[in-house]
Amino acid sequence: MKKLFKQKLKIVFFIVCAIIFLFFIYAIYIPKSPSDSPLVVYTIQKGMNSKSIAFDLESQGIINNSLFFRAYVIIFGQWPSLQAGSYDVSPSMSISSIVKKFVSGDVKKIYITIIEGWNLQDISEYFEKEKLYLKTDFLDLTNPSTSSGQGKDWSQDIDFLKDKPKNLTLEGYIFPDTYQIAFGLTLDKLLETILDNFDKKLTQELRKEISLQKKSIFQIITMASIIEKEVILLEDKKIVAGILWKRINAGIPLQVDATINYITGKNDPGVSIKDTTIDSPYNTYKYYGLPKGPISNPGMDSILAAIYPTKTDYWYYLSADDTGKTIFSKTLDEHNIAVTKYLRN
Repeated sequence: MKKLFKQKLKIVFFIVCAIIFLFFIYAIYIPKSPSDSPLVVYTIQKGMNSKSIAFDLESQGIINNSLFFRAYVIIFGQWPSLQAGSYDVSPSMSISSIVKKFVSGDVKKIYITIIEGWNLQDISEYFEKEKLYLKTDFLDLTNPSTSSGQGKDWSQDIDFLKDKPKNLTLEGYIFPDTYQIAFGLTLDKLLETILDNFDKKLTQELRKEISLQKKSIFQIITMASIIEKEVILLEDKKIVAGILWKRINAGIPLQVDATINYITGKNDPGVSIKDTTIDSPYNTYKYYGLPKGPISNPGMDSILAAIYPTKTDYWYYLSADDTGKTIFSKTLDEHNIAVTKYLRN
């Protein structure tokens, strides 16, 4: 009788274990909501343990039971491998799928696009509009001289910034491109990514050429930032670069409208006489040579134009209209005729 009872007890125990096992498998591999559910962003903070993560997922309605989540990551030894970051998850995902995502570090990605010719102010407004970063945070972190105390001297660790005056911002060095970044990436890390991209674009061959010309990277980027705002087409950029470098060598003021617009914050195709008298180191009507620093963040075409200008007999140019057409002149008389023809009609 006792033997029969033990056998029955074993059978019951086996059945119970089988039921628990099947229920565990069901809970692990079957999502809370089999139908499509909207994705939500869940963030694992650094230092969070599996208990906190499991509780969060259950409280947010993403999984049914935190106990099964914890059991799964412990049984399969996954809990040390859960990576911090922000993830797209939903109740339509099983616990095993969610854990797999957390272990692989498949964080949520977003894209940001910095347009050629934008200045730091433009970029900061874009970031704030897209709810990525606060405008003030970006402007502070790119300005080593900010009064907020949040500024950073990036030139300490980055070679191509060594010849940039330490008190100037990163204007000119925020390379225009589309960047794929992790959701929630810190502003510090984003700037590191952007500057690393700039570092790769400015090849050793280009740096050698700049050195052979006895120019600095800072001078090239400053010139490129002007060209970016003044001209659209690559061949025209190279001609304009040749004109501007020639004016500098001849001791003639650059008289570039884009530098005045940088001072005033306007975007006037033709600046006023009053504005050209503003006392600013960026005023190329008032002061000879390049402005104090870059006035925009130039793209690769403008940088190449600044390094490899086209030599011509031209001394003057103007942008005729929004089509990108540039009119070049050899003499002041020719230039004045072009101004009358294209800008005063």
